[in-house]
Amino acid sequence: MNTLRTGVVGVGHMGANHARIYSELPGSRLSAVFDTNAEAAGAAAKKFGCAAARSLEEFAEMVDAATICTPTVTHYATGMALLEKRLHLLVEKPIADTPGRARELSECAARFGCVLQVGHVERFNPVLHALEAQLNNPRFLEVTRLSPYPNRSTDIGVVLDLMIHDIEIILHLVRSPLASMDAVGIPVLGKGEDIANVRFRFENGCVANVTSSRISQERVRKIRVFQEDAYLSLDYKNQSGYLLRLARDDEKESSGIGKLIGLATDSKIVTDFSGRRIVREPVAVEKGEPLKIELESFLKCAREGLKPKVTGLAAADALDIALEITKRIHAG
Repeated sequence: MNTLRTGVVGVGHMGANHARIYSELPGSRLSAVFDTNAEAAGAAAKKFGCAAARSLEEFAEMVDAATICTPTVTHYATGMALLEKRLHLLVEKPIADTPGRARELSECAARFGCVLQVGHVERFNPVLHALEAQLNNPRFLEVTRLSPYPNRSTDIGVVLDLMIHDIEIILHLVRSPLASMDAVGIPVLGKGEDIANVRFRFENGCVANVTSSRISQERVRKIRVFQEDAYLSLDYKNQSGYLLRLARDDEKESSGIGKLIGLATDSKIVTDFSGRRIVREPVAVEKGEPLKIELESFLKCAREGLKPKVTGLAAADALDIALEITKRIHAG
């Protein structure tokens, strides 16, 4: 395995996590960090055993692949500067402050033969892999993402901060043009919207209802999918879930005590519901740290010239929709 020199631009909370994982991954040698806050860069460099670059230009000479974890409005200029130095990039979401700039970054990466991946980390949650294995023509999706008020990303509202993860995932799962959407949201603690709800309708008839809030006292990240033959409920945070489906002829109904044990342990149960035999069974999830899986995938793409799971163009499509939602909320 070829070792890549890796680095991080912006070593706040998220950037520090990227640096930590780069310093631990096989095939990665964390070489440098850069931050306009020299004190923060120095502290991160000392903690993770790498150099603190004095400028972005110096940083670019020290690495082969890098993550950009700076404020959204700086992604375009930083990304273009590093792509022109032929670096492979992972840009944290949102990829840029406008879809046009997002597409320019994608075009620049293609021109120089660089990998451009966008940090929609939930695409690397093992729960999503389990969902994709069970997915068959989704008809309705219910997505909920709640968190306490953050000490970061306050320059953007909850749609660009949190909901954009779910927008990108829904576009990936449904794979149909968007027909219409209704959006509501309100600011509570910040200037931008802190809670938002959107209902999407797709041309294939699928409907998705999405709620995001960053004024919750608890953290919730769940997706529920209704399709013609099953219902899936999955928890991103706990990396667990279950499936409801019609029982096969060879599946016997559980006893009363079996039902109770099944509900408590999430083991497979079969029960009668209004004359129909229903199976409730756990969804197999091979647990792992999504950010680590994401960075492993990014480095594999950089090393082998592969197409990343979340390309710049896919992220631009999600950004298009997120900005339209934000526009409608502010207008309303």
